Amino acid sequence: MKTFIGIDLGSTTTKAVLMNENQEVLGRGITNSRSNYDTAAAVCKQEAKVGARFTMFQNELGSKDEGALSLLEGLERNFRLEQFLAELKILEDTCYGYLDHPRFKDFKDDLRVALRGVFTELEGEAPGIYAKDAERKSDFFRDIAGSRFMNIGERISKEADISFDHMLNVYDKSIIDIESLVPADEVVAEQLLNGLSRAVRESTDLNVSEEEARSSLKKVLDVEMEETYVVGTGYGRVRLPFPKEHIRSEILCHGLGAHMMFPGTRTVLDIGGQDTKGIQIDNAGIVENFQMNDRCAAGCGRYLGYIADEMNIGLHELGPIASKAKKVSRINSTCTVFAGAELRDRLALGEDRADILAGLHRAIMLRAMSIISRAGGITDQFTFTGGVAKNNSAVGELAKLVKDNYGDVTINISDESIYTGALGGAAFAHRAVVN
Repeated sequence: MKTFIGIDLGSTTTKAVLMNENQEVLGRGITNSRSNYDTAAAVCKQEAKVGARFTMFQNELGSKDEGALSLLEGLERNFRLEQFLAELKILEDTCYGYLDHPRFKDFKDDLRVALRGVFTELEGEAPGIYAKDAERKSDFFRDIAGSRFMNIGERISKEADISFDHMLNVYDKSIIDIESLVPADEVVAEQLLNGLSRAVRESTDLNVSEEEARSSLKKVLDVEMEETYVVGTGYGRVRLPFPKEHIRSEILCHGLGAHMMFPGTRTVLDIGGQDTKGIQIDNAGIVENFQMNDRCAAGCGRYLGYIADEMNIGLHELGPIASKAKKVSRINSTCTVFAGAELRDRLALGEDRADILAGLHRAIMLRAMSIISRAGGITDQFTFTGGVAKNNSAVGELAKLVKDNYGDVTINISDESIYTGALGGAAFAHRAVVN
């Protein structure tokens, strides 16, 4: 099967979209961006292929009843569990390898015993992390394993009377090695089959036997996915392992991607990790005009991440907390350098945290509106893309400002908005061959 892949290498996450010859999106993939951009591109591309296998497996089942949907949901969770356990074992073995360093010579055995205790608990927790209806703050191995390693490791190091810093040093070195690994296709196939077996054992309302389900999945796994053409874009596109003719600008890809999601789009706002883009496109998704933020990442995803760190909360918590505000604080600066100081000053003066965050979200959207204005303003329809589009408080402030300045304009936001650039890249890959 011929496939066309777009990869969007962002400053925080790398995304991939895989489509077939009919321009049907079969799979999407995402991973946290690394200093090794080649690895990030390879991992998210593999994730998109896995997503395509899921789509094809669903088509093979040929049913959307509760039993089939439950099996698909169970397969996804249990496949992730298989992945997690495999990476956890590699991480453990890698940690043991670093214990041979001379600096650990005097307490190597004690440190090994403590690490074994940590990984035993992590392995025992894993099924609960991926249980049905369990909430995961992240799907990235580093985030899940790292947060639990810190909690468990600190306790076990105290019980063993060894330095937690030594344990942390071993972990930090090892996790970098793990993130550079890209599993072979054969390993992924085995994990999918093992995940299916787990899912079947969990299910209570299957309308197919395990043998039938395995036969369908094996049929899907036997389909060869030819990488017919791959296009790269995004913040780190110059580092992508593709020839120059396979690279497209973020502006072009986000414009075309937004058009493919919402064909009536004429104005696009994309807020990514490092930049904000206001884009005007025609009825074919071709860029007519655009503006970007100047030089710094003020008001972008990195800025929000910095604010979350300052408040010692997760990035995903910013929006929900801001939504509880009783009033909107007036923020003087969206500069990342000065934001921390202003934030601390306001908290010290007794301002409510929710009010401050509501003000920060409004300030970010005011900055975005200025960029859009310089690009030519907003015409119906308006599409908001990028990771910040998942922040409900940001979306709410944007909707108010759009209505105040441009009246009743249709605002499009997709659950898959973070993949807009990669979708545009995949469309350019398709055009390079088919058109």
